[in-house]
Amino acid sequence: FDHVKNAFWNDIRNAKTCAWMVAALILSRRATPSAWLPYLPAGRYAQSIERQIVRWLDNKHINATDIYGPAVMKALRHWGPHVLKLALDTSMLFNTYCMIRISILFRGRAVPLVTRVIKHASAQVSTEQLTPIIAQARGILAAAGIDNVRFLADRGFCDVELMDLLSQCGWNYIIRIKSSLLLCAANGQRLCKVGEVALQVGEAKCFHNMRLTGQKYGPVHLALARPAHGQDTWQVVSNEPTSLETLEVYGERFGIEEGFLD
Repeated sequence: FDHVKNAFWNDIRNAKTCAWMVAALILSRRATPSAWLPYLPAGRYAQSIERQIVRWLDNKHINATDIYGPAVMKALRHWGPHVLKLALDTSMLFNTYCMIRISILFRGRAVPLVTRVIKHASAQVSTEQLTPIIAQARGILAAAGIDNVRFLADRGFCDVELMDLLSQCGWNYIIRIKSSLLLCAANGQRLCKVGEVALQVGEAKCFHNMRLTGQKYGPVHLALARPAHGQDTWQVVSNEPTSLETLEVYGERFGIEEGFLD
């Protein structure tokens, strides 16, 4: 209750109901209100408790944004010096709108931080379209006193302009890259395409102080791996020295996809 009572409620009783619902959701591990009944304050009839939940969910005077924002900010202000991991992804709505979301990765889940919906016929968006969203996320984290950030994104966002923007924010990043990207040595000498690096099944290789694309962007660090199971090779770039742990950390990005399914 202490975590939600300071939000902008039209009635404090709604805050208490919200707190009980969150507790029941966590304890039951179910998103079905009927499964929450054993964990809610005992009433005369189970049906009356369930009706109370339904009325709360349908209450047009409860503004989710006014409640969610203060709760997230309170949690962020207690984050401390630990690395905060962000994930970026998009999802199409009705084949007409693109939802762009930056989420906080925490305990296997993705907590939305910034969401924006634009009229756009593709899930692929440009760095220009991402810039105001990243700026908003940076402003929120700065207000919470957080500057130790690691940003994770899929290969659909593989763009040297985005990498440069994240570096300007003072953030570290791990981004999956495309096999077609040109790989250059530290001195700018062209070597090969990323996908042409030979890897045995179950093998991983790390390359440090490399440059990417014809723009010879860098220096950056790469981690490449060919899993023992599955044919999809993992290829990621980072502004931090890479290791096997880099690939493990990148794997946490998939939590945002679960968030979209939710």
